[in-house]
Amino acid sequence: MNQPSYTQGRQDKPLLAMTIGQAFDATVARFAEREALVVRHQQQRYTWRQLADSVDRHARAFMALGLKTGDRLGIWAPNCAQWCIAQFASAKVGIILVNINPAYRTSELEYVLKQSGCKWLICAGAFKSSNYHAMIGELLPELAGQAAGQLNGERLPELRGLISLDAEPPSGFLPWHALAQMADSIELEGYDALQQSLQFDQPVNIQYTSGTTGFPKGATLSHYNILNNGYMVGESLGLTEHDRMVIPVPLYHCFGMVMGNLGCVTHGSTMIYPSDAFDPVLTLGCVAEERATALYGVPTMFIAILDQPQRAEYDLSSLRTGIMAGATCPIEVMRRVISELHMAEVQIAYGMTETSPVSLQTGPDDGLELRVTTVGRTQPQLESKVVDEHGCIVARGQIGELCTRGYSVMLGYWGNPAATAEAVDPAGWMHTGDLASMDGQGYVCIAGRNKDMIIRGGENIYPRELEEFFFTHPAVADVQVIGIPDDRYGEEIVAWVKLHPGHSASGEELQLWCKSRIAHFKTPRYFRFVEEFPMTVTGKVQKFRMREISIEELARG
Repeated sequence: MNQPSYTQGRQDKPLLAMTIGQAFDATVARFAEREALVVRHQQQRYTWRQLADSVDRHARAFMALGLKTGDRLGIWAPNCAQWCIAQFASAKVGIILVNINPAYRTSELEYVLKQSGCKWLICAGAFKSSNYHAMIGELLPELAGQAAGQLNGERLPELRGLISLDAEPPSGFLPWHALAQMADSIELEGYDALQQSLQFDQPVNIQYTSGTTGFPKGATLSHYNILNNGYMVGESLGLTEHDRMVIPVPLYHCFGMVMGNLGCVTHGSTMIYPSDAFDPVLTLGCVAEERATALYGVPTMFIAILDQPQRAEYDLSSLRTGIMAGATCPIEVMRRVISELHMAEVQIAYGMTETSPVSLQTGPDDGLELRVTTVGRTQPQLESKVVDEHGCIVARGQIGELCTRGYSVMLGYWGNPAATAEAVDPAGWMHTGDLASMDGQGYVCIAGRNKDMIIRGGENIYPRELEEFFFTHPAVADVQVIGIPDDRYGEEIVAWVKLHPGHSASGEELQLWCKSRIAHFKTPRYFRFVEEFPMTVTGKVQKFRMREISIEELARG
């Protein structure tokens, strides 16, 4: 009889039955004077004791704002010390942190704040090409005339107030530096009692994932979900209090805040942010000067680091491990990471936001071939299976849809039970939408995606969301979005566009139109203007044919 494509991860590692706050306090008690957080671009350093003092003050300040357990607090900012403090302070009092992509524009911000029902929002003043204060002013023209915390906005009726990370924000914003002062109004006894009342199965985080139905869905994750996932990832890496992890990946992703921050917190390792956003030179300098032992990144980040002309000037010999995730790793890149970056124990991780995120991971002793052709084996305390279109488990070596089950599966999509039921079946299996096969030893190979998702530089992009967005342009009659291979980003976006009769538009015009409306990574690099799309006899668009044509045309130059 053929062996079925089903595996259980190791069962000998017990799960952590505690809240994030309890795990944080346990680490502080063990390693109080060791370095906890280094934020290079802000020139800030915290021991675990110092970080705990800041986290506790800000947790009490959140209570002083009127935020209660279960309330939603948005954070819209690049990597910084305040992001880390907000993550743990909100968790300590049971507030649900809503991660907002720093690249979001006004329409995306409005949707997420409204759908999640955020009561407060923490935001940077500006980042790259985004002026956050100005965008918020567009959404909330009433803000300037209202006191901080007394907001009554027509478009965002549940939002009560805004906290700015700028030292001197516009009228209506509460400055971050003034927030901590509010902690004194909350008695320590009440703060302690609130922490003790929390349960580890309660929601603590909402992360928005692009949806094939056109709107992002808020994956709702519990303390138990993400604390244990960070812990298990760190266990596989062999993290200890002596490790120093450079985290150039964004904190608003699970990669940063779970695999990075929570992986460190559960092992007493040092969290190091080299910059507010990825920069290969700053990352190299950070690794060398901080004597880092671990480095995270998507393949495009590692390629950029390897290709830096100044790389030989940096002493990277302290590195031993790290994780490459977010896209398939080319074998030559893996070879260079191991030999030139000294990361002999680098691992590959696979997952999705809805599974906290990691469900499969290679091990430190897996050979090079396994680390580039597979995404590893099932994580401890989880299950994996590969099924056919009828939901039946296929034999080893056969391709089907990958499903995962266990502690890591989200509580559901926030306020969207129908979408939750589509993703998680009655038996608790999360259907990933990815096509995969499992070998005789339980290693899983990702064969493709049965959803049309594009992964560009580690960012998940769903064509349907982009297509619906382009339909709002007055010149666009129809549009189809596809991904094509790209050496730098893994995939690039191509939009095939049909224009309304009598209308005109160029690719440059559409790119400019995108600039102020959607995140930069969702903007197509290529546009192809057509009269018709390749179709089947039944009238279905042949995206595979569009992909072939686009690749052929670009190859011809």
